[in-house]
Amino acid sequence: MTKGLEITPAEWQVMRIVWTLGETTSNQIITILQRKVDWKPATVKTLLRRLVAKGALSTTRQGRSFIYRPLVAEQSTMNQVADDLFNSICEHCVGQTLNHVVDQATLSQDDIKRLQQTLKEKLATAPENVQCNCVPGEDAHCQH
Repeated sequence: MTKGLEITPAEWQVMRIVWTLGETTSNQIITILQRKVDWKPATVKTLLRRLVAKGALSTTRQGRSFIYRPLVAEQSTMNQVADDLFNSICEHCVGQTLNHVVDQATLSQDDIKRLQQTLKEKLATAPENVQCNCVPGEDAHCQH
């Protein structure tokens, strides 16, 4: 994902379809989304135009249809969004937020084993406490 690419929740729904299919038409996207949400075709076409303008999708004309392909990789896009989120919240609260995410997510046994290994490795160099970084010099007064 290119730095600064901001994708709205509605655009994420479109991107998930394009990432899954690799390439698709607006009609295929409309058909799939109409099973999930009550959006008009014009709404989906607007979202597609925005994603093309943002550089997330490419489009090529094929007859009367347009073919859409992702220009950004799914995993790197998700990683960038997660990085942006965790860079914007208090460092003191990151652990609690990650715990909440893990608690709410459906994870495979392999996912859990990888997380356990990552945590084991991080434990070796982790500080005893993480300080608040909301207001420089005000760690002692942190209300978190």
